[in-house]
Amino acid sequence: MATMHYLLLGVLFVAVLFLGSVGHCAIEREIAEDQPRSMAMGARPGHQDRRIALRQRIVDIAVQEIGVREAAGKNDGARVEEYLAYTGLGKGHAWCAAFVSWCYGQAGLTAPRNAWSAALFPLARRYTQQQVEQGSVQRADLFAIYNQRLGRIDHVGIVRESNNRWVFTVEGNVHNRVLSKRRPLATIYAFSNWLD
Repeated sequence: MATMHYLLLGVLFVAVLFLGSVGHCAIEREIAEDQPRSMAMGARPGHQDRRIALRQRIVDIAVQEIGVREAAGKNDGARVEEYLAYTGLGKGHAWCAAFVSWCYGQAGLTAPRNAWSAALFPLARRYTQQQVEQGSVQRADLFAIYNQRLGRIDHVGIVRESNNRWVFTVEGNVHNRVLSKRRPLATIYAFSNWLD
């Protein structure tokens, strides 16, 4: 009798598993038919596209600022002071990090928001040397210039494009203005990613 009882439970268990998987497959098939192919395959809908669009938006915001100049060459002027105010500072302070933070803020992001260049390169956000060599740096990432005399990062800007030799940038507080530069990759101290 006990054997018959276990046999019946075994058959019932297999039936439940079979019917559950058939129903599950049918539900998956329905979902797959109703949603875009990328979503049915497990990708979040449009996540990659939104990230690419956000990166482009940050770069576009920065590019629109090219040509902004200091009023008297003393880290001043209406727009420069707007960048500085975004990070809680007034006129007269170095503003490259404030510019970067302001651009991210205009794109709707709350971070980074710091006027100190070195603060924009915490280890948790930095690319490793291997990632840089593999070409992982993306549009809207940040780049750092290291000052040997000061012994620290003292300039930051936004990556517009990069390849294995050059980094095309948009950066503030260079020659008293916002400009776009082409910098040799070998002159870049670090890159950081605030978006992924």
